[in-house]
Amino acid sequence: MTTPRLALTLILPIAALVSLDAWSPASPERALPAPPQATSAAGAVEVGWCVGLDRIADAKAAGFQYVEMNTTQLTTMSDAEFDAAAERIKANGLPVPVTNSFLPGTIRLTGPDIKPDEQMTYVIRAFTRLQRLGTRIVVFGSGGARRFPDGFSKEEAFAQLVDFGKRIAVEARARGITVAVEPLRVQESNIINSAREGLALVKAINDPNFQLMIDFFHLASEKEDPQIVIDGKDYLRHLHMANPTGRVFPLKWEEFDYAPFFANLRKIGYKGRISVEASSKDVPAEGPMSIALLKKAFVN
Repeated sequence: MTTPRLALTLILPIAALVSLDAWSPASPERALPAPPQATSAAGAVEVGWCVGLDRIADAKAAGFQYVEMNTTQLTTMSDAEFDAAAERIKANGLPVPVTNSFLPGTIRLTGPDIKPDEQMTYVIRAFTRLQRLGTRIVVFGSGGARRFPDGFSKEEAFAQLVDFGKRIAVEARARGITVAVEPLRVQESNIINSAREGLALVKAINDPNFQLMIDFFHLASEKEDPQIVIDGKDYLRHLHMANPTGRVFPLKWEEFDYAPFFANLRKIGYKGRISVEASSKDVPAEGPMSIALLKKAFVN
């Protein structure tokens, strides 16, 4: 049953929910809306954890439904190492439908010294291996690879990213993969720092296999209006989640103002996946708490 307090939250105009101070941690002076009440619809959105190969057993033990692994780690392994990793992943039993950390910083995507052939050799190797794992979404953050050098035109760097996106989307489609660009805060990249900029890149590339993802940590860090969830609804394919205060596992509804973000996700009927990309000092205890919080947050 929806509480009166929640009902009030859901009928407030969007503008009232997305003021800049909405991104401040919760405080005793500012009461936050109660989270949605659990119903039989809970569980439609899958919750995973961003981990390396060494933590996949921990993810399974904590109750996560999938793992989101590091593309660069998987791609730069030798063939024998990858074969062993694939067997280990299979034995663990959790799927790897999503990967992140697409490219290493050594492969330049912007600036005067890019090498398209080197880019594509790496990308094809990555996609081929991920296809073997059953991966369907590759998160494209890679702040080091896409950062353009001082003195280089940002407009030209954006055009280079558009060209790169068009080229890799073709290869992704051939392997049943969709690339989802991840906007990163300014500390991690100097281009595509907001979901709105990410959406502009997606529209410029104009390919169904190059889409958008949103990381709540970066959205909050950049104090971006959660209205972008609604504006980008036709392109949104994946989510990352963390409590921005410390970039730790989200555990309690009142620890941060999560309400506007999830209200908009519910409004667009998001049914994809959300990966916890955060640290924890006690995964066995905090993993189930985080999963429960996120499951409940998507319930109408």
